[in-house]
Amino acid sequence: QVQLVESGGGLVQPGGSLRLSCAASGINFSTYPMGWYRQAPGKQRELVAVIFSGFSTNYAGSVKGRFTISRDNAKNTVYLQMNSLKPEDTAVYYCKAGWGESGYWGQGTQVTVSS
Repeated sequence: QVQLVESGGGLVQPGGSLRLSCAASGINFSTYPMGWYRQAPGKQRELVAVIFSGFSTNYAGSVKGRFTISRDNAKNTVYLQMNSLKPEDTAVYYCKAGWGESGYWGQGTQVTVSS
């Protein structure tokens, strides 16, 4: 049974930082592309960042230079370090194992950026 469990969300002031974690089980973690996505109210889910099995990364333009994705294959965990947070970063953040149409999703964690 595949499980992806996100943690680390919460309420933070503009300019602040958060680190999200996603712990995976039931998959051969090191072989999977791992991504972070987000969905704000009334908007479609969008890719935030992805890290491939070879550790190459891609970022959405809106977060480039502020967010960093990383993975620890020994811990089956992917991270998203989010700095200089803005109110428009407010969303539910989801972890995904896989790329394209297939894959596995976590349950999501809420990130709220507000003063």
